[in-house]
Amino acid sequence: MIQGLAYSVISAISFGMLVIFVKLGYRLGLDAVTMLQYRFTFGVTILFLWLLFRAPDQLRAKRKTVFRCGLIGIFIYPLQSICFASAAKYIPASTTALILYFYPVAVTLLSALFFGMRIDRTVVVSLMLVLGGCTLVFYDAFLQQMNPTGIALAFGAMATFSVYLIVVQALLRDEQPLRATLYVLLFACITYNVAGGPQAYSQLTLQTMPIAFGLGLIACVFAVTFLYLAIEKVGSAYASIFSSIEPVATLAAAALLLEENVVLLQVGGAALIVAGIVLPNLQLLRAGKALGH
Repeated sequence: MIQGLAYSVISAISFGMLVIFVKLGYRLGLDAVTMLQYRFTFGVTILFLWLLFRAPDQLRAKRKTVFRCGLIGIFIYPLQSICFASAAKYIPASTTALILYFYPVAVTLLSALFFGMRIDRTVVVSLMLVLGGCTLVFYDAFLQQMNPTGIALAFGAMATFSVYLIVVQALLRDEQPLRATLYVLLFACITYNVAGGPQAYSQLTLQTMPIAFGLGLIACVFAVTFLYLAIEKVGSAYASIFSSIEPVATLAAAALLLEENVVLLQVGGAALIVAGIVLPNLQLLRAGKALGH
């Protein structure tokens, strides 16, 4: 469980930077499809080169692996990404993240339905702490002007991401996480390059290159790889709960890089999120001690 927690936190912090990079990209005149082209193209290139020199056996995949990764990389992941990135254009980053963070509840319910996960009191309390914390972290999100298109896109991102986590657990259960990550990113890369075309790369400048590289390395390779590792260790429901540290990372990054104000109420919300993540681990530790482990 602890290893799964660590992987989830690394993934969550990396995913938390996605909306920051996207907001910075919008300021420089980039559009959503172009930024997602950069994200997946740079991401799959970086991961391919790393595996080529460190673990070349991970480059070889069975036909069924390629097929499963293709389903995720062509149909599910790009849809979630474009909904999330597009929502950030119409509504504040905090509102987008708040809506997305209803997904731990959705994933837990889906896990109970499809995988027989037992929803005990600890899981319920943990989810309530996480949702309460998210609400406080983004307490002013719904006080700002709401754009119906942005709201719809954000809910679309939440629903698609919930399904995505369940599908990853079901289809890639017996696959190596790094191999699965590479092929999912490859198919997403192909999808966005077909959609965006080669002209996107003419917009790479000294200003936009750091955003493209950050989207590829941090918001793609680190985020997706460690998410798959977390799902392998603890399953999609617990991975989604532990990943709720993401809004804390987003809040801190927004304050530092986007100069957004952070108030005491938001700090309290971050504390609730951390409590919701720690709670299942404390229960596991107590159970382990009771068994003499």
